[in-house]
Amino acid sequence: MNAKNFSPRENLSHIIFITGGTKSGKSEFAEHLAKEAKTLSYVALSHNNIDDKEWQDKINLHRKRRPQYWKSIETTDLLTTLRKEGGPLLIDSIGGFVMESIDKEHKEWSTKMHSLINLLINRKSITFIVGEQVGWSLVSEYKIGNIYIERIGELQKRITKISKDNWLAINGRAIKIDEISLEIPT
Repeated sequence: MNAKNFSPRENLSHIIFITGGTKSGKSEFAEHLAKEAKTLSYVALSHNNIDDKEWQDKINLHRKRRPQYWKSIETTDLLTTLRKEGGPLLIDSIGGFVMESIDKEHKEWSTKMHSLINLLINRKSITFIVGEQVGWSLVSEYKIGNIYIERIGELQKRITKISKDNWLAINGRAIKIDEISLEIPT
């Protein structure tokens, strides 16, 4: 399966959503799906903290995996990027969007989340989105951790609803969850 297998279908978005836990293979799988998109922009959503050696090593590993012909956009401003970039995108990862607004009050966060969903729905080009699964283990003892878990859970539910294809990466394997699941009525 690769990018040329994704032909637009009426009434469906062009979003391919890949979610999974830490070290599950979600980024590698998204890159595999997108590898034939020659004009793809790779949106790396995170702060480039040069004082964190482990984080720098992870960023460098991701950079090395990307094909040279992909355009790299390293930013924390996803909304502006979505407004500017019209071609194929790979967003890695949506948790960076949540972290950028972690200190916002609920109303402001909700407005940003709705803006993101609307921008994604209105994109005409294929968009691969990587998201991290959290909340499958211990509940954070810190308020900020619980805010993150709640916000990313809600955002990823919304992304799943508007995505053409939804994948779960787990233990180096990818499962197309649309084919083996039922949507929970809300």
